[in-house]
Amino acid sequence: MLRSSLKTAVAAGVLAVLATPALAQSSSYTPTGFWDNYIAGGWSLELGATAAMGSKYEGAKDFSFLPSPIISLSRQGKGPAFTSRNDNPGLGLLDNGFLRIGPVGKILFERDGSTDDDLKGLKPVRWGGELGIFADIYPTEWLRLRAELRHGIRSHHGLVADIAADAFYDIAPDWRISGGPRVSLATRSYFDAYYGVNLQESLASGLSPYSPGGGLKSVGVGGALTWKTTDKITTSAFAEYSRLTGPASKSSLVKERGSPNQFTIGVSASYRFDFNL
Repeated sequence: MLRSSLKTAVAAGVLAVLATPALAQSSSYTPTGFWDNYIAGGWSLELGATAAMGSKYEGAKDFSFLPSPIISLSRQGKGPAFTSRNDNPGLGLLDNGFLRIGPVGKILFERDGSTDDDLKGLKPVRWGGELGIFADIYPTEWLRLRAELRHGIRSHHGLVADIAADAFYDIAPDWRISGGPRVSLATRSYFDAYYGVNLQESLASGLSPYSPGGGLKSVGVGGALTWKTTDKITTSAFAEYSRLTGPASKSSLVKERGSPNQFTIGVSASYRFDFNL
């Protein structure tokens, strides 16, 4: 049921992304019109990196160093009013100040017995990614609501939905504090790849067999302090806590070797490149 609902939402979102700009101006159906309206002009590319300490793998009780990239592309003057370190790389195709919609992606790294001894005997999760759509809504000038729906590629074949609300406030001209709640859901295929333990894996790993369904994955809260170091450089310090729930918390991997409590703390830095097409 959850998988069907998420697939319907993904399809509806994709249609909205594709249809809304086209309905706004018929000239976009021509190659020249499309280029002039949606490609030509000034763009901003933000590139950077995050350095954090967090769980070795999702559900682990031990910590390790977790680097990750920062990638964001937007039109000059139409960039997001707020960004979070939880945002996966995306492109805002529709942006009217209140609503921002576009494609989004996430890189997934390999997870196997070399990641942690807890995982020995379990089937490796191959490196891959997730692709989908995101939507940002700004109901007020100090609050952003964000939802991402992504489908797994190679690493898993399930659907993942991340929902977050962030309030933000400028405590000084170049300093901003932000934070809010987070919720994550997933379908059975995702949970099976990361939390399932079949009979063969049970014998090889010593973990109890476990066959998960779909549902709520985690709930949590996060916050950040951001410094606009220069016009183009942004730095940030952040902390996140999430509590695994549902199929994830019931997994023998979490119950017998890991922990449902997941903490992340780190810093990030990014640089904005401006260019014209």
